[in-house]
This record gives sequence, C-alpha cells and structure tokens, in this order.
Amino acid sequence: MAGTGLSPALWELVLEVARVPSFSSFEGCLHSVIRRLLADCPGAQFIPVPENNLIVTLPGRAGAQPIALAAHLDKINHYAEGVHEIPAWADSGKLIGAMDDSAGVGVCLAMARRAAHGRFPPLWLLFSEMEESFGLNHHPERLRKGGEGLTAGLGAIRISQTLRAWGQSPAAVVVIDTTPLFRGQPGCALYCEPWELAPLSASPELRQATAVVRDQLLALDPKLQIHNNENDYLEYAVHLNCPGLMPVPCLALEPSIGPYHQRDEQVFVADLERIESLLTRWLAAPELAKAVA
Repeated sequence: MAGTGLSPALWELVLEVARVPSFSSFEGCLHSVIRRLLADCPGAQFIPVPENNLIVTLPGRAGAQPIALAAHLDKINHYAEGVHEIPAWADSGKLIGAMDDSAGVGVCLAMARRAAHGRFPPLWLLFSEMEESFGLNHHPERLRKGGEGLTAGLGAIRISQTLRAWGQSPAAVVVIDTTPLFRGQPGCALYCEPWELAPLSASPELRQATAVVRDQLLALDPKLQIHNNENDYLEYAVHLNCPGLMPVPCLALEPSIGPYHQRDEQVFVADLERIESLLTRWLAAPELAKAVA
C-alpha cells in the first residue's frame, strides 16, 4: 500500500475487521477484536448492548457534548458453512473482501485512536447488529435460529434505547457505511435527510440542527454528493428524536463500494482516506463545539 497516502493504521484495521466472519446474528465475534484493537486507548469503556451490539465511549474535551460515530458489525454470509476467516486483501489502491461494513468499523476504530490526542469531543462509537436485510430475505437458514425474532435495523434500535436510558443524547450521530451510488467508481456521499425515507416527523429544530452539521461537513469537503438511502442512520433518527427531547441530527458518510452485496466487495483507499481526514478536521474544529453546545 506504499504511496496511497492512507495511514497504514486505517487500512490494516479495515482488513482485520473484514476477515472476521461476523455474519448477521453472529456479530458478537467482533467484540473481542474491537476490545483488543482499542485496548491502548486511554479511558475507553466497552458497554455491551443485547444481543450483539457494542458501545465504546472515549473521553474528550472537557464540557463538550459527545459525538456518536456508528457502523454496523454484521456482514452478509456469501461464504461456505464453517468459514473461520474471510479473505480480504489490498490491491491497486483498493481494499477487497467483505467491506460492507468493515470499512465503516475500521474508520470508527481509527477515529478512536485519534481521539487519544485529546482534540475531539467525547466520542461514542455505536457498533450495531442486524443492519443488513439481505440474509433475512434471501437465506434466513444461515442466521441464528433461522432469523427468528430478528428484523433489519434491530441493532440501531437497541442502541438508541440504551442511549435514551442514559438520559444524555449525543450532539449528532454520523454513520459510516458504504454506498453503491457511484457504480464502482470513486466517490463519497453524505446522507442528510432521514425524514425523506423514515417515519419521522422532523421538527424545524431537527431540520435546522441537521443543516448545521451538513453545512459544516460540506464546508470541509464540498465535493460530497448529497443523497439518501436506507441504513442505520434512519433508525437512529427515528428512535433518538422523541417529543420533548433535544434534536439529534443523524447523518451518514458513505464511501463508494462495488460490487455491492456480493463477494469480494471493493472500496477505494482514497475514499477511506477522505472520510478519515474529513472526520478528523470536523471533530477538531472549534466551530463544532459552538454549533452543538
């Protein structure tokens, strides 16, 4: 990967996550990997959420409201029964393997390591189960108990319920997932209107708070393509924005992937670097603290 411009820490994290067979309903096997990879992060706390979800909290600037970064742990099972390691490798500026959503998990882990420098607000990393509907729709026999009692998006709902029980909301939730929008070409999208696709009655306050985060991200990366699609950012938007509570803007940053929902998915190294750089600059920006205070 020499000469790509991407820090080795990030691409190594993505590939390590991609090799773990954390298929839908079996996401718990990634928890120990995440704990190991973040063991050296000062102040990191690991909070399991039933059934296979995990929240990691990291300290940050004093007095700042937490920012949540999110990614889903589950992978679609395209592989032979009993697989112990999924093939994943780097080639010609791409990472290849089960990249949905190993790319997002890897970015979250990389941001956790950067948080140790103390320039960020407190971070909550939200790692969810059962984001994918593919297994439920196409091969439920490969899921635990045949998928009984499971629904797509269940993990984000369970995590949202846990956050609400804490009595403290994040200032914003940014999901990092992958998008087929660019049809196999490089690119990064910003999903920022969850009320267009979710059963969410968006108040003027929520729309304004979301616009603030959208505009901050666009100011740092004006070439982000605005779009919307279905993934966990919809569930967080619906289940964290309840009447009487402060609005929680929920958006998604999406690097290109192709092929999509198939074996040997590919993401571009440059896109991952772009997301990592964008989040680093955004979380460290003084304007962020003023906007979400």
